[in-house]
Amino acid sequence: MATVNFDNVQAVPSENLITPDNSVFLFVDHQPQMFFGVGSTGDRGAIINATVGLGKTAKAFNVPTVLTTVAAQTFSGNLLPSLAEVFPGADIIDRTSMNAWEDPAVVDAIKATGRTKIVLSGLWTEVCLVLPALSALAQGYEVYVVADASGGVSAEAHDFAIQRMAAAGAVPVTWVQVLLELQRDWARGETYVPVSEIVKAHGGAYGLGMYYAGDFIGGNAG
Repeated sequence: MATVNFDNVQAVPSENLITPDNSVFLFVDHQPQMFFGVGSTGDRGAIINATVGLGKTAKAFNVPTVLTTVAAQTFSGNLLPSLAEVFPGADIIDRTSMNAWEDPAVVDAIKATGRTKIVLSGLWTEVCLVLPALSALAQGYEVYVVADASGGVSAEAHDFAIQRMAAAGAVPVTWVQVLLELQRDWARGETYVPVSEIVKAHGGAYGLGMYYAGDFIGGNAG
């Protein structure tokens, strides 16, 4: 059994971590008709909250973001308004294919960023996430599936889809996990305030804790 020389251990981040410089966010089909079919949770509002929080995360760290819909004008409706508001004027790629990775415009948009880590969320987990996730993994990308900013038609559909993607090499994460992984150090002043505001607006009890800390500790309470 090989030995490890711990004298060489250094305080450096792992290459496995998501950073603002190595990631691209892909939002797939956060649309009204798709939300109507979500049955994996009784609280669709929680998915909306997580999705908008994730979008604001990408914006705060200036991470390239690809927004895509399916059959927006004929079946599924326009992109979630509160998500669209985070990215005013952004191009939204509308597709006909269930697998976003079969649309050249989507693949070209991802390739153009030069990023290798895809932070993926969308509706429904068992179709609109599984298909592009498996396709991207097969072409060498790393995929991080934001489970709480996604939903399936049933709890089983969502859970089994997450399991299938994980078995293929995708990494399940949550939106707050992504937010804090990008920040990683509260001394990073350029993003401290935006991150704090995102947590306050979308972080539930954690967000309330930020208000509480600010009231009693003040300033940089993280």
